[in-house]
Amino acid sequence: MKYLQDETCRVSCLGKTWVLDLDGTLVKHNGYKTDGYDTLLDGIDRLLSQIKEEDMVIIVTARDRKYAAQTEGFLAVNGIRYNHIIYNAPYGERILINDRKPSGLPMSVAINTDRDRACRVRFEVDEGL
Repeated sequence: MKYLQDETCRVSCLGKTWVLDLDGTLVKHNGYKTDGYDTLLDGIDRLLSQIKEEDMVIIVTARDRKYAAQTEGFLAVNGIRYNHIIYNAPYGERILINDRKPSGLPMSVAINTDRDRACRVRFEVDEGL
């Protein structure tokens, strides 16, 4: 898999489903435990600004559901829009499998980032895809 931390990723103009990890990807890893509160990662607003209103956002976290009110309150106060949150996800890998359109357009993108470093990939719409 290509490591895209600071690059540009060409995507189609179709609506998207964003699957975002929470701790270490959007917010400081385990900050809600160690600090008693969450902290957005510096620069995460750049990633979030690329998500269109019509796109679906799914947040996945290994956090126990008992932290749901605290987590969802933090997301609301910080204007982070989402459609679904999955709590109690296993700590291991998150595996995304999708098909390819008959045109050849790959229908999945997976990006690994360094923990507590905001993803700086720029998603560029390519009308030709």
